[in-house]
Parts: sequence; C-alpha cells; structure tokens
Amino acid sequence: MRLLISNIKQLHQVETGEGRLRVAGEDMAVLPSIENAWLLIENGRIHSFGEMASVPESQVDECIDASGKMVLPAWCDSHTHLVFAAPRDGEFVDRIKGLTYEEVARRGGGILNSARRLNAMDESELYDQSLERLNRVMAQGTGAIEIKSGYGLCLEGELKMLRVIRKLKENGGIPIKASFLAAHAYPVDYKENKEGYISLIIDEMLPVVAGEGLADYMDVFCEQGFFGLPETERLLDAGLKHGLKPKIHANQLHFSGGVQLGVKHNALSVDHLECVAEAEIESLKTGKTMPTLLPGAAFFLGMHYQPARKIIDSGLPVCLATDYNPGSCPSGNVPFLLTIACTQLKMTPEEAVNAVTLNGAAAMELEHEMGTIRVGKRANLIITKKIPSLAYLPYDYGNNNIERLIF
Repeated sequence: MRLLISNIKQLHQVETGEGRLRVAGEDMAVLPSIENAWLLIENGRIHSFGEMASVPESQVDECIDASGKMVLPAWCDSHTHLVFAAPRDGEFVDRIKGLTYEEVARRGGGILNSARRLNAMDESELYDQSLERLNRVMAQGTGAIEIKSGYGLCLEGELKMLRVIRKLKENGGIPIKASFLAAHAYPVDYKENKEGYISLIIDEMLPVVAGEGLADYMDVFCEQGFFGLPETERLLDAGLKHGLKPKIHANQLHFSGGVQLGVKHNALSVDHLECVAEAEIESLKTGKTMPTLLPGAAFFLGMHYQPARKIIDSGLPVCLATDYNPGSCPSGNVPFLLTIACTQLKMTPEEAVNAVTLNGAAAMELEHEMGTIRVGKRANLIITKKIPSLAYLPYDYGNNNIERLIF
C-alpha cells in the first residue's frame, strides 16, 4: 500500500540527518519544517518526503491533496487514566462550592469513588466505554497513548482494568502502553493497615500482572497522604524485579521528594510537577528521567501551573500529557492542552508541539518509531484542516482542527 500526501502547506517535525531521541532546552523552540511539501507512505512506514518540486512520479494506491493543510507527527499522550467507569461531575460541583481536591478525597470521593464504580461494572461494559473514549481522542490527533490502572485497588479490579487496556491494545489500532498503578490510593479496607495493602500489591498483584504480561510500567502516586518515599521506593523496586520500569506521580500537591526518587531509580518519567524548585531541576539534570507536565489537571483544579519556562530554560526537556481522568482532568483533548501550555505555561507553539510529539514518544519508549517525520518511522501522522499557521492550533482553542489521523 502506497499513499502520497501532496501539496502540504507545511510538513513539521522533519528529520533528515541523525535522528533525535528527545529535545531539550533551547532546542525545544525549533521545529524543523518543509514548506510546500510531499510525503510518501509505503506499507505503513514513511518512505520519503521533500519539497513539491521533487515529488516522485510513481504508482500509488491513494493520493491526498493537502493544499492549505499541515502534516505533523501524531500526538503521543504519555499519561492518561482513560479506563474508568463513570464521571465525577458531582465532585466538580463540590469543588465549585469550595472543597479542595484533598478534602473531597478525605470524604471518600476522588480515587476511592472511581474504585467503587469500577469494581461494580462489568468488564465488557468498561471496555466499550473505554474504546469510545479512545476513538474520541484519536479524532483529536492522538496516535499513541499510555493508560494506567489504579481504579481497582484490589486484585480483581486492577486485573479487570489491565485486561481492558490489553484489549484496547489489540483493537485500537495505535500504540498503547499500560502502567500498573495499584498504588494510586489506599482502599477503604486498608485505611488503618497501609502495610497490608503494600504487601498485597507486592506479593499478590505484581506476580499476576507480570505473569500475564499486562503492564509495561510500574507507577506510584508519591504524595503526602498517599504513598510516601519509603513506600514508593519499595514498590518501584518490586516492580523492577518483575520487569516493570518505573514511572512516578510526583510533586503534584507538595514537595514530596518524588522527583529525586524518580531520578535515583532511573524512572522513565516523573509526572505532574506543579511543585518544582532548584533542587528538583538539579536532580533532573543528573539523569535521563523525563519531566512530564500535566497542566490540564492544574487548569481543572484551579491550581498553580508547572514552571515550564524554568525547566526548559535550565536546559531540560519537557513532555506534555493530558492526564485524562474522571476527577481532576476529564479531557484527553491534546489541542486544548497545547492552548494551556502556550497561554499559562508560556511555552511557544513549537515547544508545545515538541513536548507532545518527540518527547511524548520518549516518555513511552516510542522515540525510535514515532514523534518525528523520519524515513523508516511508523507513518503515524496528523493532517490538519486548512489553517494559516502552526500557532493557529493552540490559538483556535475549543475547535478541532485535526482533519485526519493516519495510523
């Protein structure tokens, strides 16, 4: 199968020399592009591309005229909780009336609310709802996604979620990574026996999850009132023994030490990072752990935003992800995420696109396959509608300017 996209107004994130594995610091402001371009796909891979003056005259099975449109790598959303049973709109109203996210959680809401509903739902219904959400974010340009468990909080519930994620991997059509996040909160039955729940995760859940090959990564919500540093370290070590690389929910509500612990354990990423100062930045400089910012959650909860400018200006990479979940960010809309990144985190459109293409791919170990336009890479691409500039994507917020996802 050969597909030619011609008359592309701008082809963004192209690579013709040595391939990049991530982009950091001042390089994040650079988005290599070709004006008036073509791109040839053969058997699902990028075969070649260039300026229209050099478009090949060869037999193709399909030709797309992209006049006035742009082509980019598909969004790589490296942090979501897309598999859940029900929205938490009642808690949304509670927070409007003045309750904090932490107060809602202490009253049995938040993650525990989602766990109750998920454990009561049939697995087939959970899959159908999750597939619908996956199709929705794909229509907005997402071409690879990471999905976490963490709303089961018991062996049966966690396995239910991870099996749904595996079925989405099989049927969704795009690359999907799974993270095991039983350490998302302490279930009600273990409120006074936290050691018992940690032992349950390590001794009973992990062997089954790893034995069935249900997860790629081990994640922990490292935060005051949830899992502290000693508990997080034990859980990450246990995950590594079963071949699950670490990720961490870090520094969302407090300076938890989660960033430093993530770097110490060579975590693939540390995610959230609303609370970042010089100590966290200096720690990140010593390793390859990807700082992943989730400003959609800060937007929805009315929290202060992550210091993206400080992180980038220090020479580090930044990844952006949606944190799509039913409580603190009920949206997997990456174009709107770009708007928040530009207006609130003061990232340029080029920096934001780099953060959710190549760096998003790197945060899922997909940088050799996705994230840039490079010969031989997977043809996982976005074709926009007719738009005047790259900046129009975050500028025209609330509207979907993605015409087609090729995957």
